[in-house]
Amino acid sequence: MELTKEEESALDGKQGETLALAYRTLVAIGEASDSDRLIPIEWAHLSGVNYNTIGDAGRDFLSHLSQDAKFKVKTTVNPMGFDFDSVTRYNLDDDFIENQRSIKNSYEKMGAIPSYSCIPYEIFDVPKQGTQVSFAESNAAIYANSFSGLVTNKEGAFSALASALTGKSPCSDLRDDKTRKPNLTIRMKVESPDELTYGMLGYFAGKVAGSSVALSGVNGLDKRSCKSLCAGMGTSGACGMFTFGEEEGEKIDFDKKEMQKIHDELNTSESGDLITLGSPQLGLDEIGDLAAILKGRSFKKRCMIFCPSAIKGQMRDLGYRKEIERAGGELLFDCCTCLSPLVDNKEVDSVTTNSVKGAYYLRTSNKVDVNLKSLKKIVEEETK
Repeated sequence: MELTKEEESALDGKQGETLALAYRTLVAIGEASDSDRLIPIEWAHLSGVNYNTIGDAGRDFLSHLSQDAKFKVKTTVNPMGFDFDSVTRYNLDDDFIENQRSIKNSYEKMGAIPSYSCIPYEIFDVPKQGTQVSFAESNAAIYANSFSGLVTNKEGAFSALASALTGKSPCSDLRDDKTRKPNLTIRMKVESPDELTYGMLGYFAGKVAGSSVALSGVNGLDKRSCKSLCAGMGTSGACGMFTFGEEEGEKIDFDKKEMQKIHDELNTSESGDLITLGSPQLGLDEIGDLAAILKGRSFKKRCMIFCPSAIKGQMRDLGYRKEIERAGGELLFDCCTCLSPLVDNKEVDSVTTNSVKGAYYLRTSNKVDVNLKSLKKIVEEETK
C-alpha cells in the first residue's frame, strides 16, 4: 500500500501508540483486500457497544483507549444492552449495568455522538451521494450503499473503530465500482409481500450472494420493508449492498418454497410469551404507523418496542407515545431486540417478533424459541 508521509508517521508510532494501532489495523485489512491506499471517510458508525457483544476484554480495551484517544470524524454508535432511563424497571444484574456504563462513558469520552441506534441513516442528515463512510452495523451499511448513495464496506467493529480514530479506510471491496456491480440477480416471485417477506428475501440473498446482488420484481418498498430487507441480508452473509433490476450473469428465484424454508429455519414456536418490535429499531414513521393501527386495541401480552432516543420528543409531541403506551406497549430507547439482557430465557421460553434479524439472534444468543410473523398478524392475533 502507498501511504502518505503523515500516515507513515502515524504507523511508525510518531503520533502515539493509539494511532499506530489504528493504522496497523487498517493497513493489515488493506493489504489483505488488495487495497493500494487509504482514503478519507466523513462518518463512522460503530458496533461493539453492547456489553453482551464485547464482554470484559472489549470494555477494558475501550477504557484504556479512551484515556488519550479522540475520534477524528463524525462518529455514531450502535445500541447498548438496555435503556439507562428505565433500567430501574428491570431486574438487571448490577455488574452488567456498571460494565455497560463503562463502555458508554468510554465512547463518549472519545467524542462519539451518543446516538445508541442501529438506524443512523434515519436520525441524522445523510451526506451527499458518493460520500465515503465506515459503517459497522450491517443493516446500516447495506442501507447506506443501497438506498442512501453512500459508499462503505460492511465493516467489522474494529475496522470501523480504527476509521473513526484516523478518518481513513482502505480503498477496497465495495469502495471499488467493479465490486459494487452485481453478477447475480434474485428474482422476487412472492406475491403481496410484507415486511417479513422482504426480511426473508434479504436473509436468502445474504446466503447466496457475494459482495453485491441485484433484486428484480421488487417495487414500492415502504420504510419498514426497506429496513427489514437490509437487516435480513446483513444477518446471513457478507453481502454489503443490492441494486434493483436484472443484471447480466446468474439468475435465481426467490419463491414461496424458498421463503418457507427460511421461515421453517427461524420459526421454532407457534406462540410467544412476549412480543418484541424493533430490530432494526423503529423510526418515527414506523412508530406513527404503529400508533395508528393500535387505536382502539390493546396488547394481550407484554410487548417491548425498541426505538432511538433521538425521536423521543417527537413521539411525545405527536401523541404516538401516549397511544402506544395506552395499548400496553413498552417503549425502550438506546437498545434493541438483539443481544438484549432484557429478554431472559430464565423468564421466557419464546418470543414473537416480525424481525428476521431479531429471530436469528433471539435463538442463537438469547437461547429462546421464536414465533416469527408479520406486524399485521401480530396486531390481528396479539391484540384485542
